[in-house]
Amino acid sequence: MDKYAKIKKIGEGSFGKAVLVRNRTDSKQYVIKEINISKMQKKERDEARKEVEVLSQLKHPNIVTYRESFEERGNLYIVMDYCDGGDLYQKINQRRGVLFPEDQILDWFVQICLAMKHVHDRKILHRDIKSQNIFLTKGGIIKLGDFGIAKVLNSTVELARTCIGTPYYLSPEICENRPYNNKSDIWSLGCVLYEITTLKHAFEAGNMKNLVLKIIRGSYPPIPSQYSSELRQLISSLFKRSYRERPSINSVLKKSIIRNRIDKFLSKTVR
Repeated sequence: MDKYAKIKKIGEGSFGKAVLVRNRTDSKQYVIKEINISKMQKKERDEARKEVEVLSQLKHPNIVTYRESFEERGNLYIVMDYCDGGDLYQKINQRRGVLFPEDQILDWFVQICLAMKHVHDRKILHRDIKSQNIFLTKGGIIKLGDFGIAKVLNSTVELARTCIGTPYYLSPEICENRPYNNKSDIWSLGCVLYEITTLKHAFEAGNMKNLVLKIIRGSYPPIPSQYSSELRQLISSLFKRSYRERPSINSVLKKSIIRNRIDKFLSKTVR
């Protein structure tokens, strides 16, 4: 850690914390995720290291860039680029109820989808898609970050861990204690799209039991009428209760409302 100077803590999850740092050599700011692996079983430690290896291979304009990782004093440190434009959750809260234009929503959504395609094409699951894990640069480019490191060994642990964090993005299959799959990521993607569109969570309740019931029913308040029927249909397709009926990320990118925007963000190097 000697080459980094701590600036401030910017987040804390169920398995570690995120700290904003400055590199003493080039003065650039980075985010370091600190994960305590000293209390983990050997199998879990190996799992965490393997996931860092996977992270290091993800190179895409819409994914937060991995820089390096190292271990010191029982902690695993992962150094990532710092996104200076905050996250989508903050952007949504700053609106104070004033809805985003559809163009803005779709521009962001396309970039999230391109990042997810890069991940799913490599048979990797994100496992923790939510508005707090979708970052922005000052230039307005979306960066998907915070992959579910410390991969959960089964869906019960997943559920327990998520209850500590943000249960709003849970899919019906996880609520029913069935395994996580790539379509569970798609459900969470629907939750994010709904949230950017309405500035609210699709599924909200005063307690976990009622929240789980709402999610399993798949009932959510309607989308404001100012938005196109294509956007409404897209959200409804991501919220199919049976994961088999939800589209894959490649199918989402083929929908005309999305396909027409892809070239705007797809540089020649990303195809």
